Amino acid sequence: MNDGLATVFGGSGFIGRHIVRRLAGEGWRLRVAVRDPEAGNFLKTMGEPGQVAVVQANLRDDDSTAAALDQADLAINCVGLLYERGAQSFDAVHAEGAGRVAQAAATAGAKQFVQLSAIGAAANSPARYGRSKWAGEEAVRQAFPDAAIIRPSVVFGPDDEFFNRLALLASLSPALPLFGPSPFDAGNTLFQPVYVGDVAEAVVRIVTQGSGGIFELGGPEVLSYRQIMELVLAHTGRQALLVPLPFALARLKAFFLEFMPTPLLTRDQLRLLEVDNVVGEGIANLPELGITPTPIGTVLPDYLARFARGGLKPTAA
Repeated sequence: MNDGLATVFGGSGFIGRHIVRRLAGEGWRLRVAVRDPEAGNFLKTMGEPGQVAVVQANLRDDDSTAAALDQADLAINCVGLLYERGAQSFDAVHAEGAGRVAQAAATAGAKQFVQLSAIGAAANSPARYGRSKWAGEEAVRQAFPDAAIIRPSVVFGPDDEFFNRLALLASLSPALPLFGPSPFDAGNTLFQPVYVGDVAEAVVRIVTQGSGGIFELGGPEVLSYRQIMELVLAHTGRQALLVPLPFALARLKAFFLEFMPTPLLTRDQLRLLEVDNVVGEGIANLPELGITPTPIGTVLPDYLARFARGGLKPTAA
């Protein structure tokens, strides 16, 4: 057990809340830094009374960032965006924000730093998302050379954005798009879905072992986008026509979807689909941390069942 103080930025998010719960279970005192403390009050129930505190912090504000890190032994940055809005740009949050948190953590004397990045982070990524994640990693390493960089593939779990969104679309539309460079090469982008509980456990193992460097986290199965769509349809009992949609036409559609308050699809997300999202060869994954990856089929059916037509039990895939 550990009674140190950990500050988790973005701890109210999908992955962040699981990390907070696991660290609380290990005895850490938690200070969760979020933009809206009231919205994060549910996190207080993840530990013993007084173990989890929720504080206001903004990555663009040095004073609130420094205050959140005061006397922290461990700093974890889980803040991320799926799409840009105004001042909340990929560069401002993923790159500049990550660097600011790492520098503040180093100044505060934190012993460990964990940065949540993503597979696909690269200086030459076709997507602004991927390039900004890479810039954030570089900024973190400059301020905190021994930091641990965690890059998950697409993460699944009850509150995920990816599979729940696909299941919702399957419940609303008789046809679903398969993206690709041409109609004859659509839906072939590869993913290695990883369970959110395994990501949180990886953070605990990395912190406990005092490990640094890069970790790419993926599950036991590598699936194409087409296979993922078929899996969602099977587990929701839905039927839909999978229609090949070339990237060029999809980008035109995404241009208009970007005007929605919460876009269903953006042009930058389409650029991410141009590159496979799987663990790189020779890079530490879950087994190197002593974790057996959770198969997607043991978790996905339970939370996608609510999208089944008429409450039908989802079909095993």
